[in-house]
Amino acid sequence: MSAQHAEDTAAPHRVVILGAGYAGMSAAIQLAARGKGRKDVTVTLVNAQEHFTERMRLHSVAAGRKPAGLSIPELLDGTGAHFVRGWVTAVDTAARTVRVDDDRVLAYDTLVYGLGGTADTSAVPGSEDHAYTLNSVQDAELLADRLGRLGRGATVVVVGSGLTGIESAAEIAERYPELDVVLLGRGEPGAAMNPRARAYLHAALDRLGVRVRTGAEVVKVLPDAVGLAGGENVAADAVLWTCGTRVSPLAAAAGLAVDEHGRIVTDATLRSVSRPEVYAIGDAAAIRQGYGVMHGTCQGGMPTGVHAALSIDRVLRGKRPKPFRFGYYHTPVSLGRGDAVVQFTRPDDSPRRMCLTSRTAVRYKETVTASPWPTYGRMKKMPASGAFWPRGGRFTRLRGTR
Repeated sequence: MSAQHAEDTAAPHRVVILGAGYAGMSAAIQLAARGKGRKDVTVTLVNAQEHFTERMRLHSVAAGRKPAGLSIPELLDGTGAHFVRGWVTAVDTAARTVRVDDDRVLAYDTLVYGLGGTADTSAVPGSEDHAYTLNSVQDAELLADRLGRLGRGATVVVVGSGLTGIESAAEIAERYPELDVVLLGRGEPGAAMNPRARAYLHAALDRLGVRVRTGAEVVKVLPDAVGLAGGENVAADAVLWTCGTRVSPLAAAAGLAVDEHGRIVTDATLRSVSRPEVYAIGDAAAIRQGYGVMHGTCQGGMPTGVHAALSIDRVLRGKRPKPFRFGYYHTPVSLGRGDAVVQFTRPDDSPRRMCLTSRTAVRYKETVTASPWPTYGRMKKMPASGAFWPRGGRFTRLRGTR
């Protein structure tokens, strides 16, 4: 048998990617595009929904705007990657299999775990039952339906003063000026911004009529109120929960090494430290850089997906994967449809002096939000075009990696 015939008849290397968010989609398109035409590698992307979730637009969907309805199979079209729709219910790292919907089993040689995170409604009593979330388009549409049925003067409480809470409160207040919107959290909105950007953000919230309450710790959510530490109840006709995130317990249940938040601990190349055939990306991964563990954002998620694909491609070609390096560069925040603020950052996510505001910031924010689609399109034709991102900042080589 010729060497060429042996190569053609050998079983292909099976790469299975779990989760088609920004990170998982980037990994699938990048790896499939690099292996296009090769018969020795297959790429399969698994996701619960057939439509891509634009998480950066869910606060707009909650305010009644329609989602784009992007099709995952269409986004993968032309890459050669396969799409499997279904819920991942178990991962068996010993057998190297993934169970989907409890009735299908997918075998893998390399697994990319990108199941992401959701709003953490497990820690505070009542939040699971009485609060809305922005975990999916369906969740956002449920909130939109509720908001559309509220009468004048009804109160909407947004719990969590982070970026999702800020954008949601501003969007709802602009879309429904007859409602009383309360942004409630422990910290000050925009606390990580420089003074100018922070002042602009607060002025915009004030202009929109958003009542900001800081230093507030929610200890329970009731059908018609949120309870604070100290005994006060804040009346609420609808509650949106944006405080904290949690990840799927599947990684821990599979015996993968995870951190205290359940995220897979990776080495410098994004491999699991306990199972080198498993890569972790996006919000599902605890990726340490010189400035600390990365936090979940689209600007970091897509590069992790691309780098995992690059690492797998290098291994398949007999090369050593390279360390992942990433530095943050901005924090864009929408303040309704017609306003925004963009804080430019150092690689460690600390604020620089430069920021954008008003219409310039709106255009910048929209460009960022819409950027995945042209990026995916370019990667299909020129895979290397997706492998560029800021790599600044002090980088610490992880123990146990080369």
